[in-house]
Amino acid sequence: MDASHITSELTRVLYTNDQVQARLAEIAGEIDAEYADSDLLLVGVLNGAVMVMADLSRHLTSHVQMDWMAISSYGSGTQSSGVVRILKDLNTDIEGRHVLVVEDIIDTGLTLAYLMQNLQSRKPASLEIMTMFRKPEAIKSPVDVKYVGFDLPNEFVVGYGLDYAGRYRNLTDVGTLAPHVYS
Repeated sequence: MDASHITSELTRVLYTNDQVQARLAEIAGEIDAEYADSDLLLVGVLNGAVMVMADLSRHLTSHVQMDWMAISSYGSGTQSSGVVRILKDLNTDIEGRHVLVVEDIIDTGLTLAYLMQNLQSRKPASLEIMTMFRKPEAIKSPVDVKYVGFDLPNEFVVGYGLDYAGRYRNLTDVGTLAPHVYS
């Protein structure tokens, strides 16, 4: 579904699917160069990173393995609660592995800071972050992000994995959700 199907539910489109795919191709090139001689494990953070992880992996020219974690801090609200729970842990032992955490968005950074601390305790050879979107104005807990797709304004944004109450993840464009939808 693209933004033309839900124009009354968005105030504006920030990035089209073409822009997102072009940026992912650029990032994939950087990752391929950085990890050319490494056994890279991509760790996707469910549910939002499904779209990013799928498309990023298709843009890569090197072999990678994938695993998934599910972390919760939002519920169905529009603000991070700051309380983090691991709902699904990795199936892969990451000790001595090169790990790239793939996120859809970094908002406050609270959830990701917790996740990175948790993963670092498992002794990977390297641990880096790739996020498709970041909200610099919303960051409360700074995290070092190696690859960033786009910076977003501090607005409620949906599409390309980003949701409101489980909806809009399949929107191929990224846009600001109209306040009448969530108020």
